[in-house]
Amino acid sequence: MGDERSDLYETMNTAGRLSLDRRDFVKLLGSGIVVFFGCDIADLIGQQERRGPALTTDLNAFLRIGENGRVTVFTGKIEMGQGIITSLAQMAADELGVSLESIDMIMGDSDQCPFDSGTYGSMSTRVFGPSLRAAAAEARSILLDIAAETLKTTRDKLDVENGAVYVIADKKTRVTYAQLAKGQKITRKVQGQATIKTPAEFKVMGKPAQRSDAVAKVTGKAKYAGDYREPGMLYAKVLRPPAHGATIKKVDSSAAEKMPGVVVVNVDVNQDKFVAVLHQDPEAAEKALATIKAEFDNPNPLSAINNVTIFDHILQTAPRGQEGDARGDLAAGEKAAAAVFDCKYLAAYGAHAPIETHTAFAKSDGDKVTVWIGTQGPFTSRGPIAQALGIAQENVHVITPFVGGGFGGKTASPQAVEAARLAKITGKPVQVAWSRAEEFFYDTFRPAAVVKIKSGIDSTGKICLWDYNVYAAGTRSSEQLYTVPNNVIRSFGQGMGGGAGGSNPHPFGTGPWRAPGAPANVFARESQIDIMAAKAKVDPWEFRLNNLDDTKHSRLRPVLQAVADRFGWKKAATPSGRGFGVACGLDAETYVAIMAEVKVDKASGNVKVVRVVCAQEMGVVINPEGAKMQMEGCITMGLGYTLAEDISFKGGEISTTNFDTYELPRFSWLPTIETILVKNDAVSPKGGGEPPIIAIGAVVANAIFDATGARLYQFPMTPERVKEALKKV
Repeated sequence: MGDERSDLYETMNTAGRLSLDRRDFVKLLGSGIVVFFGCDIADLIGQQERRGPALTTDLNAFLRIGENGRVTVFTGKIEMGQGIITSLAQMAADELGVSLESIDMIMGDSDQCPFDSGTYGSMSTRVFGPSLRAAAAEARSILLDIAAETLKTTRDKLDVENGAVYVIADKKTRVTYAQLAKGQKITRKVQGQATIKTPAEFKVMGKPAQRSDAVAKVTGKAKYAGDYREPGMLYAKVLRPPAHGATIKKVDSSAAEKMPGVVVVNVDVNQDKFVAVLHQDPEAAEKALATIKAEFDNPNPLSAINNVTIFDHILQTAPRGQEGDARGDLAAGEKAAAAVFDCKYLAAYGAHAPIETHTAFAKSDGDKVTVWIGTQGPFTSRGPIAQALGIAQENVHVITPFVGGGFGGKTASPQAVEAARLAKITGKPVQVAWSRAEEFFYDTFRPAAVVKIKSGIDSTGKICLWDYNVYAAGTRSSEQLYTVPNNVIRSFGQGMGGGAGGSNPHPFGTGPWRAPGAPANVFARESQIDIMAAKAKVDPWEFRLNNLDDTKHSRLRPVLQAVADRFGWKKAATPSGRGFGVACGLDAETYVAIMAEVKVDKASGNVKVVRVVCAQEMGVVINPEGAKMQMEGCITMGLGYTLAEDISFKGGEISTTNFDTYELPRFSWLPTIETILVKNDAVSPKGGGEPPIIAIGAVVANAIFDATGARLYQFPMTPERVKEALKKV
């Protein structure tokens, strides 16, 4: 990209807003047809204040049809394994009437792509997608207008296919998009007047498509932030504290300074002491870091809290609760109940544990810096970098290559700030790649949480009472799916943030983790539903259908039916000894129902998940193959938080530092997985990156109960906890 175009994009992104003269823009971009479009995602989810500047409703993405007929989509979204590099391209291709192979995706480059608040919340397809489709439809309309003039006819006599406009009565009379775009300098902002296609008209959407990044990834050609190299670059290792809240008192770096080729950085800005060693060999930098002697203060006020006592601490420090969905009279509901159930559920901290640790590569050039980052928020990363360097935000160019997993853990990019600072100080290109221990230490964990539920059923097996209280997890996916006349849902803190000295109960940072808070909420709700079904001596699947709120959640009923049909569910009250479980939920506007079969070794407490069947209704499905991949990934990842993943800590000291103590799902764990996409083309596309993961903990807990009669109230459901539960049977 030339300097003129770089300057233009920097102007576009000033203060996180977009403003440019489109004629000047296309003049610099070159000939072709450009359609601008916008969608105000931040306003839709009410996160402007937390996420920074809201997306402009003017221009926040665009597509271009070039003189070669290829279509380029520019978006601030990023690809981290979820597959939107393919599904977004499918949307554009179908609406334009071109092949999927003719679409080029430019993603997450702050100099090339207009502002975007980040890739999170399963919103790329369901919120950004409609705007992209509208822009492509607008571009198709423009091409039809130009073609009508070129072919000396009216546009109602024309149609499009495979990147060409043809006369319906004579398909040989046609003109290609490349020919139509040649010499044109047309800009258009989406007015919403072009008609998008219906599912019946889809030729690319709704069809299984191989991921466009698949070959590059399996052959090793795909580049991540850690793959960039330049002559003279330095690898950096940063001095870390032994615990969250600890600060450096004294540093002796004399031994490192004597090592050949080692550069030592020791700066103190606003009482923020930053010590790093750099070398052209990463192993030499690691050895140099080991020679540094440092003393730390550790004033963490939560130093007595550990992974056992944290739940009592959460309850003791809970803020005032916020009520929602209050209806009826709880006292009346309890009085009407033939049986009342008062239960408490616990959810442990969880790590994101992406394959790619936080990594960044930075180059400084005067008052400008370019940073390659593995991040979910390329635009929101610019502010912290600019502040640390004391430069204008427009002078920070962020490039996001492929990202090796995020799951919510890469919304912030502290490693990029470190790399940029060191590049500016040393005048050399610098890579910062966190070790696995650093990744665990600085991870913003899924927050530990407590859920307390008091519920009741009447003599007919109908739910008459629901008093739901969630602490430190928020209310995501806690909505009432069932018909309950006396109901309230209270939330005591969102559980995000934390750290020593903060108002949050956590002794270290916490943040979003694939469907933030939802696994804890669904684990609690769907376990409670099963407890009531068992007491009523009603099959748990039938109990759900009997109590389902069809007024608000009618989409869930066919999903529950589909999963039962595929699983071969036979009605039986629990515990039946079969080891079958069922759970369901709603996340990202997508309904999911899961059934599972487990085997429990009562002597060892080991749980083997034998089979999982998952049905999902997500409205119009853009890429069925990609959707199923996400479902399978959610199920696999969900087995980790369900059975093994836990963080060991004391105060701000994190004892879990690698995969020898943080056990991820292994291939040997994996059950037979079957996925079902429940067709509903009457509903626009909904989220697909998170829904199945929310119900895995619940379905396994319910299956364990069915197999053994033992009820688990805490995840992960380790062998030790299973054996303790068995003692109570």
